[in-house]
Amino acid sequence: MIHLTFMPLIPVWLIGLAGGSVFLVGLYALLRRVPGSLARMLALLLLIFWLAGPRLSRPFYEPAPQDVLLVVDHSPSMALRNRLDSAEKAAALLQQEAHAIPGLTLHTVTVQGGHGHGTRLFDAIDQADLPPGRFSGAILLTDGMVHDAPATLPALFRRDGITLPLHVLLTGAGEEKDRRLRVLQAPPYALVGKDASLRVAVDDLGATGHQPVTLTLRQGDEPPRQIPAISGEPIEITVPVRHPSETLVTLSAAPLSGEVSTRNNNAIVRINGVRDRLKVLLVSGTPNQGERVWRRLLKADPSVDLVHFTILRPPDKDDGTPLSDLALIPFPIKELFQDRIKQFDLIILDGFHNAGILPQDYLTNIADYVREGGGLLLTAGPEFTQDGTLQDTPLADILPAHVPATGVINERFVPQLTESGKRHPVTAGLPQPWGPWYRGLASERLRGTSLLTGPENQPLLVLDTVRKGRVALLLSDQLWLWSRGEGGGGPQAELLKRLSHWLMKEPDLEENQLRASISDNNLHIQRRSSAASLTNPAQITSPDGKTTAVSLKPAGDGVFTAGFATNGQTGLWIIRQDGLTTMTAQTTEDPVEESDLRATATILDSLVKQSHGTTRWLGSGTIVPGIRQVASGTLYGSDWIGFPRQLVSVASSSRLTELCPSWIALCGTLVLLFIGWWREGRLRRR
Repeated sequence: MIHLTFMPLIPVWLIGLAGGSVFLVGLYALLRRVPGSLARMLALLLLIFWLAGPRLSRPFYEPAPQDVLLVVDHSPSMALRNRLDSAEKAAALLQQEAHAIPGLTLHTVTVQGGHGHGTRLFDAIDQADLPPGRFSGAILLTDGMVHDAPATLPALFRRDGITLPLHVLLTGAGEEKDRRLRVLQAPPYALVGKDASLRVAVDDLGATGHQPVTLTLRQGDEPPRQIPAISGEPIEITVPVRHPSETLVTLSAAPLSGEVSTRNNNAIVRINGVRDRLKVLLVSGTPNQGERVWRRLLKADPSVDLVHFTILRPPDKDDGTPLSDLALIPFPIKELFQDRIKQFDLIILDGFHNAGILPQDYLTNIADYVREGGGLLLTAGPEFTQDGTLQDTPLADILPAHVPATGVINERFVPQLTESGKRHPVTAGLPQPWGPWYRGLASERLRGTSLLTGPENQPLLVLDTVRKGRVALLLSDQLWLWSRGEGGGGPQAELLKRLSHWLMKEPDLEENQLRASISDNNLHIQRRSSAASLTNPAQITSPDGKTTAVSLKPAGDGVFTAGFATNGQTGLWIIRQDGLTTMTAQTTEDPVEESDLRATATILDSLVKQSHGTTRWLGSGTIVPGIRQVASGTLYGSDWIGFPRQLVSVASSSRLTELCPSWIALCGTLVLLFIGWWREGRLRRR
């Protein structure tokens, strides 16, 4: 705004006195019609006006400081196709351009991503620490895959009625294609022996139409399955669950021609195989103290369906007992040991003395049941040395020890772990100390593995494998003493639980097992072995097919461990050692980031148009645009991007312009005096 101001050359009062005098005298002369009086009055007033020093004052403006935000995308997808290098070079050039522009500061913010939420560039813009009122726009250096892009331009880009520009520089040569494999539905659990159903889909992003795709399914060491599919259409796949614990299933889709990466063409599904309720048959002989221990343990386990019978008398015994005093429900021998025997996961014979209770055919069925994969646990007391002992039945072929008729030892002893027991998962690490027992059995023939020793260093707990099945023999009927706290008691519940689940082939209780897991980009290998040492290294096959040998070191209690850096390789890792194989998988830390790996302008295009900015591709030798400050109009050109310049007035600073320069005042005064003289002379000549 222009203002009129005065800088008088003489005191103001004198100017006012002179001006008033000239005006009054001139007015008198005009009234008297004095020739040339008007011109002389104007000449004197012009001279007085000049003496008042009139000036025009104009405010002084200068460009305001500008802050521009440069957001550089360092998310995992930027590692593809040299995108990150391209972004870093462009950022360095933009910094040089901005440094050469006075009053413009380019603030650089780096966004890492990869934390489970995708690439969030607009969060970085919102959190940027910029001086208030100086934000002039932003530049995004990215591949365009931004996962927090709003539908409308943020309020930060609007100031004083002006829309500030958002310029996007994309690290690529143009729109790209990408094929991805998605698991739409997968059960976390499935029953062992049943099929799990997966629902998957293949998407061709950036491509048109539906194309045939071949899916490859791998499950453990089984041969891969080829499954035909159509892109864009979901497909159902059934996977058999053959064993308890985790089952790893890997799926991969054939590459799409020209796609940016095959990293998201693969998927890994984890299915935990669980058994249906475990069915246990407990048959007790003469009622004993250990019977309660078994019932309490098995009833407390919600996954166990227990069937329990106690044999009080042989079915052919005739001792004159009234029928009203006999059991109302007869012992269902045929149903249990012939019709339904294969339905049980474990049979426990606790202090069982046959004495004609079970016919030989049924005992043969029990032996065959074990050979075909069942589990059998026997707890033996003095009845094992009497007539009718199970050692004289078809079960003798599968029993891991034989007790002679004089094998009962009645003396105080404390069970001790054998060297094998210190390493076997059934007994390794059981809390000690243990209380004493007072009766055990001596064996004269032994096969299998002894985990505990009893009196006179005789085997106390013996495990054996019979073809597909398993047998455990406890050569004492005194385990119940631990539950009573005798001598401090012992871990009877934990021991029986482990023993039962080992017989039912629980994977965690295998004496020779190989396990692996991945955390913090490290592969952790754990091997449990019945051997005292391992001679062969583990062979690790990484997702890229490379095999590396790694030696395992002892960690105590039959456990050997090793670690291996995965270097962030995602996919299936296979570990083999001594005929054992295990698998684990490293999945991406940010599935949102991996869901689409294209470089694309479609996500940010709407925001760029709303801000009147521009989108540029940096691939194929494109020159990085320069930076300019523009007063108004278009905010970009063929080789530059611009930001609106803002001018602010400088306080206590203005430009003064003389309204009546000296030469104008002098010339005007002389001209007016000449006109007055001329008018006066002309009238006189008349």
